[in-house]
Amino acid sequence: MRIGVPLETRPGETRVAATPETVKKLIGQGHTVVIQKDAGVKASQPDSAYEAVGATVGSAADAFGAEIVLKVRAPEAAELKQIKSGAVLLGMLDPFDNDMIAAMAAQGVTAFSLEAAPRTTRAQSMDVLSSQANIAGYKAVMVAANEYQRFMPMLMTAAGTVKAARVLILGAGVAGLQAIATAKRLGAVIEASDVRPAAKEQIESLGAKFVDVPYETDEEREIAQGVGGYARPMPEAWMKRQAALVAERAQQADIVIATALIPGRKPPVLLHSDTVAKMKPGSIVIDLAAGKGDNGSGNCPLTQADKVIDVNGVKIVGYTNLASMVAADASALYSRNLLDFMKLIVDKEAKLVIPTDDDIVTACLMCRDGQAIRKN
Repeated sequence: MRIGVPLETRPGETRVAATPETVKKLIGQGHTVVIQKDAGVKASQPDSAYEAVGATVGSAADAFGAEIVLKVRAPEAAELKQIKSGAVLLGMLDPFDNDMIAAMAAQGVTAFSLEAAPRTTRAQSMDVLSSQANIAGYKAVMVAANEYQRFMPMLMTAAGTVKAARVLILGAGVAGLQAIATAKRLGAVIEASDVRPAAKEQIESLGAKFVDVPYETDEEREIAQGVGGYARPMPEAWMKRQAALVAERAQQADIVIATALIPGRKPPVLLHSDTVAKMKPGSIVIDLAAGKGDNGSGNCPLTQADKVIDVNGVKIVGYTNLASMVAADASALYSRNLLDFMKLIVDKEAKLVIPTDDDIVTACLMCRDGQAIRKN
């Protein structure tokens, strides 16, 4: 089959959906691949690297006109019009964007959104949310270290001792756990919290202290177990107790990294405005949920999407695409996710075969034959 890889055009998006490594494998499987000119440049992959493994470098029309189109983000309206009816589109298409799904269906596109893949052992190699969240968690700590005007580790010098930075991490999913590991490597003292009781062991195994919010009812404990590997919205009473404990810890912290996201819902408010007001001047907040809440906020209502703001001496960082700040590795991992998913829908003769009994395929399928498949 002919596979196209367009240049990503969304502001700030530097990733690419295929690297020379995965293109070489696709060609080895019998496909032909066309890469839009300069599609991989921002991810440190020049056109010559793709040509060296057998790909063709072409125009946007060439890439979007292929039988299978590999994207990082959902296509813009003008891009979608270039995808021919009957073509297959793979990418992070936002399964909760009903308008986009309807538009793709109207275009006659068969679309798969890999964010919808179930969190099962078999789907791990295709889990784009985990691969990109892992990078975001790492980069969040590096951004925090860059904004923080002190050392991260404790240092003993002839001029005196410098205390280690105190880092508070809210949410211990993939991003949060990677943030813990990265901050630990930099020598910080770390506390972390999560609604799921199973996260305590993971947090402590990485060298952080677990901030425990006790459960007062069986209902709270049951909800905290989460579903499908994701956290669920907690009852208001538990959220109030957590807010009080987070407020206490945040006032002692130098860096707060908030990572809590619930698919298809607004992110929970974990760091309230009055808590930020009590934080030490020079403190840093990195909000990985930026842009997902009301008016571009995230886990903190003061966050502004894609901006760094100063609130009474506290810096709040609202970058919405941290993975793109590590574009080379982010693209490498993401393109492998796509490659593994394609094995489910392309047979050994390099022909498209969409199995209707495969749980991963059906979970990711957004539209087919002009019909949108609602997930929400």
